[in-house]
Amino acid sequence: MKLYRRYRYAVILSVVWLVCLAALAHSEENKFKLKMGAKGKICLNCHADFQDKLKNPFVHTPVKTGDCTGCHSPHASAHGKMLSEEASKVCAGCHGNMVSKKAVSSHKVVIEGGCVKCHDPHSSKNKFNLLKAGNELCFGCHKDMGDAIGKVKFRHAPVAKGCLTCHNPHASEKSASLLADAVPSLCLRCHKTNSPAFAKQHMNYPVANARCTTCHNPHGSDRGGILFDNVHQPVANRMCNQCHMDPSSQTPFATKKAGYELCRGCHSNAVNEMLGKNKIHWPVVGKKGCLNCHNPHASTQAKLLRAPMIPLCKTCHNDTIQRQERSQTKHAPIQQGNCTVCHNPHASDTDFLFTQPSVISVCGTCHDWKNHTGHPLGEKVLDPRNKNVAVTCESCHRAHGTENKHFIWFTPMDEMCTQCHKQVTR
Repeated sequence: MKLYRRYRYAVILSVVWLVCLAALAHSEENKFKLKMGAKGKICLNCHADFQDKLKNPFVHTPVKTGDCTGCHSPHASAHGKMLSEEASKVCAGCHGNMVSKKAVSSHKVVIEGGCVKCHDPHSSKNKFNLLKAGNELCFGCHKDMGDAIGKVKFRHAPVAKGCLTCHNPHASEKSASLLADAVPSLCLRCHKTNSPAFAKQHMNYPVANARCTTCHNPHGSDRGGILFDNVHQPVANRMCNQCHMDPSSQTPFATKKAGYELCRGCHSNAVNEMLGKNKIHWPVVGKKGCLNCHNPHASTQAKLLRAPMIPLCKTCHNDTIQRQERSQTKHAPIQQGNCTVCHNPHASDTDFLFTQPSVISVCGTCHDWKNHTGHPLGEKVLDPRNKNVAVTCESCHRAHGTENKHFIWFTPMDEMCTQCHKQVTR
């Protein structure tokens, strides 16, 4: 009987203990609960300025529902603005599909997680919570483009409607440059190639599947038909058949000759001079010939170059341009985007296609080296390190840059000098 009483007493104590624990837990839980109806509103006690944001026509859903803690940590955070995670991860929690895995091109600002560079995370007067409306937002980063478009005589109509007429703001699965579709499919949304007027403008060539941007600037230009500002003379004179087969032939876009032989018809003196040199730049005699570097129809660049000189040269000489970019001292001709100050882009009788007979004379076009140094230079001065090589400016300097100041090969300076002058080595 005593054993039974003890057992019953133990059971009762256990039940009481469990009830007390439950009550305590419930009490602790309530202690951290917000007041009834306080979701979001309690934040406004301190952040009263957000009341005005709620008046904007476009309010971010978490703000509208008062779910501040959906993005912010209410107590402490390792991230700015008390965000619960990095800004890009916070946005990706709801908007995780902005950049498809199949994307051909992606907006740099999106990839870097800079959503708030375009969107206000709380509210805005503009659709999609954009910080600014229309092209004004895009031109905030693409200022050069905005300035150029503002100055042209003939502006492409879609530009006035807005950049998003042709571009996707986040990423594109179909084309480079964030284009909503590839060219010419994108162009054909507005331009009807089967109309008589269109055919006449293009000398009856079947351009429906041609790349429009080989001749036309998609944003605008100072020339009618928004042709690029620099137009090849046959194109300007509407004489396409000077280079191409007749528009009624089976291969209307085929050229009448291949490589530099096609260009030789008009530029015979220039081509003959190139071919008469000892050293020829390989693109000249390549399969595409002059078209490796020049656009045959029109270009934004002088001399119909396919791109500004540095990016164009970089397509083949990437290591050289990268060395210059890393160099502590920048060589002015490269920095200014003019490789042809030192090199002939077509052909030369000297190594490295120099514009002058020697390295010393090339450097001398900008640098008065005789006043710069009394060091012996020239063909008669042999390099002690290699008797087959003469001492030139490049014996001490590397023209495209080094990690040292003034393009010198070694630092400290005495280490470079003692490469040859071993008698003064300490």
